[in-house]
Parts: sequence; structure tokens; C-alpha cells
Amino acid sequence: MIELDNLTMHYGDLKALQGLNLHIPQGEFFALLGPNGAGKTTAIKLLTGLMQPTAGAVRVCGHDIYADPMAAKAVMGYVPDVAVFYEKLTPHEFMHFIAALYEMNEAKTRESTADLFTRFDLHRHAGQRIENLSHGTRQRLAIASTLLHEPKVFVIDEPMVGLDPVHARTVKQELKARSQAGMTILMTTHLLNIAEELADRIGILHEGKLIALGTLAELKSRFEREGAKLEEIFLQMVAAAE
Repeated sequence: MIELDNLTMHYGDLKALQGLNLHIPQGEFFALLGPNGAGKTTAIKLLTGLMQPTAGAVRVCGHDIYADPMAAKAVMGYVPDVAVFYEKLTPHEFMHFIAALYEMNEAKTRESTADLFTRFDLHRHAGQRIENLSHGTRQRLAIASTLLHEPKVFVIDEPMVGLDPVHARTVKQELKARSQAGMTILMTTHLLNIAEELADRIGILHEGKLIALGTLAELKSRFEREGAKLEEIFLQMVAAAE
């Protein structure tokens, strides 16, 4: 569902991404981790077609993101770490705006909006202007609007930004359930406990290179101490790659 082949990005002398190869199958919940400057944001921008790579290819559900961007983006949803809205719209109006972009019919839009507003506790905010919403409410709206067209591939950068524990649990449960139902999810996060809890497989980037890839159990098998947490594994692998 997601194929990154020899994905390379240079900014002058800075090698932000160096030949990244990553294939993520249908229904997998994949966590891409790394310290600041590792190349995570660059990888996401290339995957979503926001930038052109120095070299390499990206395919989403078999569609080349650069040769056939409309087809690739039609089956993908993307939530950045800081979502951008039309601030004067209400959440209800914003959902209808997104639906229009994906050419959804009115009946399906109303049904899906009502369902997502219930799931993400947005009904009581539906008539307020987005500019007046809290950070956490905006984050839930960003996720709900991205799920509106039922994408096959869902990319999310720091999903728990601004969420209180109650709504963080809601988001975790919803994303995990959708992954188990067949949606492919790629998540980046600095919250290693979230990756440990949700991810089927984990990749660790460092200085533009993938230095580790596998399930949590596979990564733990490379660590000397039994029962090690992902945080310990992450820190040791990054330190070893310095």
C-alpha cells in the first residue's frame, strides 16, 4: 500500500534522506521514529507529494505519487503535526468543504460527518468557528476530516498533539480499529509509548538512514536486557549509529 524505493532528498550539502526503502502492506500500523533532524518530516512530505525527491520513487496503492498524483492522493489521508484550517468556517462547514474536494455525495457526507463527530466528540463544537476551538479539538477535527472520505492509506504526524488523556484514548482506539479493518497507517511520533502500544512494525530513522526495522519483539531480540522498553532500544540504536 505504501512503497518507498531508494527515496533520497538532498538540500544542497545536507543529505536529509539517503536511499530509504520501505514497503508497508495493507492493514499494517507502522510507526516511523527518529530524533529531530532524522528525516521523518522529509519522508512524509515526499510520501504525500508535497516535495519532489532528489531520487527514488513513491507509490501509494500502486499509484506513483509524482506521475499520477490525483489517483494517489484520492486514496490517501494526511494529518500534519500542525493542521491548517479555514479559520472562519465551523467544523460542520469544514467537513462539507472536504467532502466537496473528494466529490462525495450529500447523503454520504451527512452520514459520515455525524458518525465521525460522535466518535471524536465534536457535535457540541459543530457550530463554532474553528478559530475559537482549543488545540485538542482542532486536532480531533483534523483527524475526523481526514477520515471522511475513508482513505485506504492514512498518514499522521504526531497524532496525540494537544489531546487530553480521554480523547487520546479515543484516537488510539479509533486508529487501531481502522488498521485492523484494513486501513494502512503510517504514524510518526516522539512518544515512544504510543508507538509501543499501537504499532505492528517500527522503523527508526537516523541521519536520513533507516537503522532499524521490525516488530517490537524483533527489535527487542537485538537488545541485551530482557524486558527492555522501546525507549531503551531506541536510545541504544541511535547512540550506536552516531
